[in-house]
Amino acid sequence: MTKILIVEDNEMNSDMLSRRLVRQGFLVCVAADGPTGIAMAGSECPDLILMDVALGAMDGWETTTAIRSSPRTRHIPVIALTAHALSSDRAKSVSVGCADFDTKPVDMPRLLGKITRCLAELTPVPADGISDATH
Repeated sequence: MTKILIVEDNEMNSDMLSRRLVRQGFLVCVAADGPTGIAMAGSECPDLILMDVALGAMDGWETTTAIRSSPRTRHIPVIALTAHALSSDRAKSVSVGCADFDTKPVDMPRLLGKITRCLAELTPVPADGISDATH
């Protein structure tokens, strides 16, 4: 089962997103701040991380940079989530290593498409079309 780590400091947002992802068949874990997100990225070994950009003392970009700096977690795709649809936010997200960027409020079909694309890029399918990857 695919595991997604949500790093989100707003409990209502993380609860809503978590419930919607569970209904889609994902296993979900939640971190309420950057340092907890970094620790859980290492301990939970998620397949993908949804990262709120505005986390407080340690923002989502700093958290992503820390996740990218560890050999144990650098391969995990991160999708940045923010209420601000500024091109500078998108550029900053890409510069710190996010695989994609999306805006809040979350448009679930669009986000699911981005999650699917990031996971597909992470798990290459062999030429015979049969993947032996397990999640």
